[in-house]
Amino acid sequence: MIAYQLSIFAENKPGRLAKVTGILRRGKINIRAITIATSDVFGVINVLVDDPEGARSILEREGLTVSMKEVIAVVIEDRPGGLDRLVQLLLDNGINVENAYGFVLESRKQAVFVIDVDQLEKTQEILKDAGLETLDATALSAIEPFHYMNY
Repeated sequence: MIAYQLSIFAENKPGRLAKVTGILRRGKINIRAITIATSDVFGVINVLVDDPEGARSILEREGLTVSMKEVIAVVIEDRPGGLDRLVQLLLDNGINVENAYGFVLESRKQAVFVIDVDQLEKTQEILKDAGLETLDATALSAIEPFHYMNY
């Protein structure tokens, strides 16, 4: 399955992230994951959201420069070696990871590692053959938050 990552290009100055999150809040778009990479003057805010097309539309309407890219959100075990299993599988098949980030679904159980790879279709087949689950935008939006118990 394919997920969609939005990349929002913004000046590296106070208020730019708040502008993006405010636009998404007003549009009732839920952010599932976010990363920020900056240089001296500009930065890129990468987000996974529950409604990628809707988010792109409202962000562009507000004058932001946005691109949408296909990525793969892989469910991995949240344990030592969980990520390494995936990375070694990609290495063994000559897949280059160009961008990546992750988040935990449930501590010590499941995490999601989002990968932007050079060979999308081949990677999907490799993951399927290895029995690894991938999530699309619909599945990402359906993720229930993990509730921590007070001890």
